[in-house]
Amino acid sequence: MSASLPNADFLHELADIAATRTLQSYLSPKLIDIDTKVKEGFRFDPVTNVDRETELLLRGIISERYPDHAIMGEEFGRTGESEYQWVIDPIDGTRPFLCGLPVWGCLIGLLHNGKAVMGMMSQPYTGDKFWSDGQISRFSGRLGDTRMATRRNIPLEQAILHTTSPESVNLYQGNNFDLLQKKVLMTRYGGECYAMAMLAAGNIDICVEYSLQPYDIVAFIPIIEHAGGVVTTINGKRAEKGGAIVASANPTLHQEVLNILNSGKP
Repeated sequence: MSASLPNADFLHELADIAATRTLQSYLSPKLIDIDTKVKEGFRFDPVTNVDRETELLLRGIISERYPDHAIMGEEFGRTGESEYQWVIDPIDGTRPFLCGLPVWGCLIGLLHNGKAVMGMMSQPYTGDKFWSDGQISRFSGRLGDTRMATRRNIPLEQAILHTTSPESVNLYQGNNFDLLQKKVLMTRYGGECYAMAMLAAGNIDICVEYSLQPYDIVAFIPIIEHAGGVVTTINGKRAEKGGAIVASANPTLHQEVLNILNSGKP
């Protein structure tokens, strides 16, 4: 790794900058201007002034500290060319943000030559941070600071499955999500980015999301991988470019999940 790779303190600094701005408007609807973006398969894909302003703050500090690094963000696209690229989503889960539900978060990831090497997911309202420095994954929050680990030996029939919305399941044809639901202990919906963090922390075992962008998943790849989990596309490829994504608590479970989801394909 190059000496220009930051340490984890910079991830926390970025998360704290995002927290300050987002909390100025969270739970204050009068301070939030809502717009919508075009997204295939969705009638409404919200974006707010808070998303845009937070991303600009993050871009500013990254460019100041690492002017040679590229940046990709949800609201303002990609700038720069470099072997290092920051991938940021200032508010992942704008819908729950608007509803006052604290399952949104700020996602900050770093790619090195296209591979996710560091990541941070922070939830400003709860004060929780889930992060990886490229070596290990940790949780910092109200309950202290601990190293995270996925559930390594969980059988499929005892696994907890999560997807954000049945709406997105219907966008992806030819997979056996219904069959997977029948084989696990239970299925939950609506956790947004918090569910991926809970997988790394050992509380959820399978996350399936069918329409992710790079800024939705890059931060989570090192967080989950360095906690012992696996993240790929539904076809078993690297997940940095987004798409239909499966994250699992361990390699054995992951392969079993992929086999079930893909068994209905011609």
